[in-house]
Amino acid sequence: CTFPPYISGNDLIKPKKLINPILASLQQRALHQELLFCHKQGFLPRKKSELHRVLENKAREQLRKREQALRPRSDLEVKLQRRRQKLELVSSQTQKNKMKLFTDSFSLGVCNLKQTDTNSSMFSVSQYELEEKRWRAGLKNVPEFIHVRQTLRHVPHSS
Repeated sequence: CTFPPYISGNDLIKPKKLINPILASLQQRALHQELLFCHKQGFLPRKKSELHRVLENKAREQLRKREQALRPRSDLEVKLQRRRQKLELVSSQTQKNKMKLFTDSFSLGVCNLKQTDTNSSMFSVSQYELEEKRWRAGLKNVPEFIHVRQTLRHVPHSS
């Protein structure tokens, strides 16, 4: 007479083997199987060289960019791109203006220093006022932007 596997020959019930909760779910089993396979092949995910990981990330990014370039842009994305280009243009112009103002004021200061050396006179108040007026006039044309909740907002320049 044959007994079921959970009943032994002397009518005692054998305890069931406990289920491993990690191996119970399909996802965990698939992950475990993949890790075993990778280990047998000799390349563990965390044992890859840093260069190999960087190259993989770079290839993944290039693939993502190619896919984005292939799909058509929505109207919102087109408008955002135009706005971004305008902001970049304005910021580059403001940067150029600031550099020009800085170099102009620096050269003016150097000229004034040369005048004080040759004439041994102090920098007159009227020259200082003229320089400050020129500097403020240049700043009035320069818009300022600040980051508010990850967007650029225009802030009027206060004098």
